[in-house]
Amino acid sequence: MPGPTLTDIARAAEVSTATVSHALNGTGRLGESTRRRVREVAAALGYGSRRTPLTRTGTLGLAVTTYAGAAWNYLEVPYFSRLLTAAAATAHAHGYALTVLPAVRGGETLWHTLSVDGMLLLDSPEDDRVLRALRARGIPVVFDGRPTDPHPGDVWVDNDHAATTREVLDHLAAAGARRIALHAGFGSEYYTGAVTRAYEQWCGEHGREPAVIAFDPEDAPGHAFDRVFAARSCDAVHAVYDPGGRQVLAAAARHGLRIPDDLLLVCASEDPAYGGTGAHDGTGSHDGTGSHDGTNAHDGTNAHGVPGPHDVPGPHDGAGPQAVTAPAVTTVSLRPEAIAEAAVTALVALLDPVLPDPSPGGLTVPARLCPRASSRRGSG
Repeated sequence: MPGPTLTDIARAAEVSTATVSHALNGTGRLGESTRRRVREVAAALGYGSRRTPLTRTGTLGLAVTTYAGAAWNYLEVPYFSRLLTAAAATAHAHGYALTVLPAVRGGETLWHTLSVDGMLLLDSPEDDRVLRALRARGIPVVFDGRPTDPHPGDVWVDNDHAATTREVLDHLAAAGARRIALHAGFGSEYYTGAVTRAYEQWCGEHGREPAVIAFDPEDAPGHAFDRVFAARSCDAVHAVYDPGGRQVLAAAARHGLRIPDDLLLVCASEDPAYGGTGAHDGTGSHDGTGSHDGTNAHDGTNAHGVPGPHDVPGPHDGAGPQAVTAPAVTTVSLRPEAIAEAAVTALVALLDPVLPDPSPGGLTVPARLCPRASSRRGSG
């Protein structure tokens, strides 16, 4: 099989063919870092050797690229830690090793030289440099979360965020809520956009005035709620990021609001401390891998993927043990174990010529609402 061309190397290294030629021939006025990076990419693609991009390694890669290049430890976030455990178990069951990449490496040339057979990308943002490099090298990719700009043939695994949002709002309304605020809007990635659109549509259908309160990962005291809580202008909150639940609890305590008597609360989180026990309650267990519903492949567009859909880095992002909450908080589990199993299985199918390719588009894993005291009036 012929080796890579200069055009192949230029595409993977994101430089011109002239730059590739100068780097490989030691000519031209190139910076040493550029020359070294181009040569690393060329070597990884098999230029000048018998190695080709199709050389199998028996290894899958996994990375969270939302903040590629930033030094944040996504393994401390409950959603990611649980997903990674399940992803490793599924990869091993199929005979693959799993390499988990630190977020900080996303800004390096590693992605042009990484030896893996396929990649699982979590929370891929708009204009994802890592994704561009992987596509240029022809490495198969499966996404956790709908990509911002899906290509024909892309495969991703995600929840039905619109349906889940409606379920949460119906649950709060049934518990007596009349003025439900949405705690979201930190970024404009697909998750936040889908949830916000569903919330605003639900409010319009039910004659409610929407109130979107901007999430800030640094706002541990929940000062974003000061105005609405002081005016008693909201009686329920749906928090779409993991730290949001604790921010609501802190603000409610400061304003003398009792949960659930004065304020109902639902938070999207995998943190067992929200359950009031600090123990895993099984809400994200291996209970299925979802099914193709034929509706997710083209259900909207994504904007700027800033924070990930399950958490964002910051001093209050669930890092380290968290104190159990009182009362126990109703949560939405996005079921990371089921998502991991479905995504890795799809990636293996893309790599194995014997297995049928997964259908392009979105594979849906239903989220799960876990009602607890914070959204049940009269439960104290």
